[in-house]
Amino acid sequence: MNNIAVLASGGLDSAVLLADEAQRAQVHPIYVQCGLAWEQMERQALQSFLTALNNPNIAPLTVLSAPTANIYGEHWSMTGKSVPDADQPDSSVFLPGRNILLLGLAAVWCSTHKISHISIGSLEGNPFPDATPEFFEDFARALSSGLGHRISVKAPYRGIEKFELVRRFKHLPLSLTLTCMAPEGAKHCGRCNKCHERQVAFRKAGVPDQTAYAG
Repeated sequence: MNNIAVLASGGLDSAVLLADEAQRAQVHPIYVQCGLAWEQMERQALQSFLTALNNPNIAPLTVLSAPTANIYGEHWSMTGKSVPDADQPDSSVFLPGRNILLLGLAAVWCSTHKISHISIGSLEGNPFPDATPEFFEDFARALSSGLGHRISVKAPYRGIEKFELVRRFKHLPLSLTLTCMAPEGAKHCGRCNKCHERQVAFRKAGVPDQTAYAG
């Protein structure tokens, strides 16, 4: 069975990707801890999802660290203040270099564990420069060259919208995932850009949303 590293955030997209890839490969979930405001709840959600799956093809979670406080400073992602709400465009949630950090650390880990494949849950419509097929191909080539170890990066959902994922994988415990930038306790805030995106996806999919929202 092939081995593949999956970048897992605890969000719906990457959680579904974990379960999906585990149908045909030995999956190694990787969470990259950067110091973002929502990470504690996010990791708890991810662990709950993994426990619920109880899939022998999924290895224990690997946590890597890339502190970004000195890079992002007082950015809303670090402070949890003035988080972009549902009325703000997707461009407002851009975290510069996010995928560069995630893929870079995952690639180094892969090179020391004899794994060559990394999977990331980027969806159709993602407008950011570090989420394009061209970027994934170019960065994989650079990582392979720099590490002296072949790395491939695939984004199998790049042509799929979130509502399609919800519809296709509604049998999974999606309510355990966390797609929120300002969680309140164990609940989604229900007001941020990402909560809105999640709510719209469930409605468009025609699937009951069992997510716990604070507001």
